[in-house]
Amino acid sequence: MTFSPEDHAHMAAALRLAELGAYTTKPNPRVGCVLVNDGEVVGTGWHRRVGGPHAEVFALREAGARARGATAYVTLEPCAHHGHTPPCADALVAAGVARVVAACEDPFPAVAGGGLARLRAAGVVVECGLQREHARELNRGFMSRFERGRPWVRVKLAQSLDGRTALQDGHSQWITGAAARADVQHWRARSGAVLTAAGTARADNPRLTVRFDGARAFAAPLRVVVDTRLDALKPGCHLLDATAPTLVIYGDAPAVPPPRSGIEYLKLPMRDGRMQLDALLAALVARGVDEVQVEAGPVFSGALFAAGLVDELLLYIAPLLLGDKALPLLALPQLSDMSARWALRVVDRRQVGDDERLLLRPV
Repeated sequence: MTFSPEDHAHMAAALRLAELGAYTTKPNPRVGCVLVNDGEVVGTGWHRRVGGPHAEVFALREAGARARGATAYVTLEPCAHHGHTPPCADALVAAGVARVVAACEDPFPAVAGGGLARLRAAGVVVECGLQREHARELNRGFMSRFERGRPWVRVKLAQSLDGRTALQDGHSQWITGAAARADVQHWRARSGAVLTAAGTARADNPRLTVRFDGARAFAAPLRVVVDTRLDALKPGCHLLDATAPTLVIYGDAPAVPPPRSGIEYLKLPMRDGRMQLDALLAALVARGVDEVQVEAGPVFSGALFAAGLVDELLLYIAPLLLGDKALPLLALPQLSDMSARWALRVVDRRQVGDDERLLLRPV
């Protein structure tokens, strides 16, 4: 299938619109739409929040009668089911759109090709696959939840130049500068959940909330803490302050605290004294989590790596040294052969204040 330069330009514009929903659409996908009639853009839209109109509806409203005979460029297959809103495929047909160019198919079972099929059955010219990889990358968590049955797992870590993440006593505030800590807020905001473990909860007493300057809109991610024996969250712990929905996951606790507003306790199976990570991720999928950002210490983060459950590493490198007695980046099994090493590829590299930020993914 061949697409024109104009097709590429309009789809790129639709993808930029979709990115505007990065912090607000979860667990729905980020979607943008551009309507073009006789070479003129007559309508644009993007999905803004769960329960609100989809991107196609906003674009059709703006276009009005000019939608008849137009081409719709949409970053994800139009929906074909009644959810919070009626099917977008039906809306496009009713408006008289002549052609639909979709970037990629929707893996959601209630759609999964049904939207494209409904459009074709109504006589609309349908083409799919334009800038597919860009569109899938934009919704990598959504794709992961429905195609793999688990969230996209991002591990965020900060290290010194000598590869250390905390002092020997676990203290790590602060390795990076203010600019890097502000940058982390954007990654939290796009996540469906921010996950930590008992050791980090004890050592750092983190809040795991999104803190933006100004009035930027975002949907608060679920805070998740793995506290297998329910002995890390003491009075005064920020994770129990009810400022964000919080899930406390435990395994062998002798007693469970009484219910509290905004705090949910969930027991999951253990194996050899450790939380079963696949059960943990399944519990997050059951709550509609597409992307989970892990902000934990070397043991828990290392366990995720060793299990092959990490999709990307968000690594901040600070220009300082902590010495060889400080804690390492990850606690990983000892290797007997270099062929067994964990290979990563650099997806993005940039300077954030005085620190360097790397986004890496397993090869």
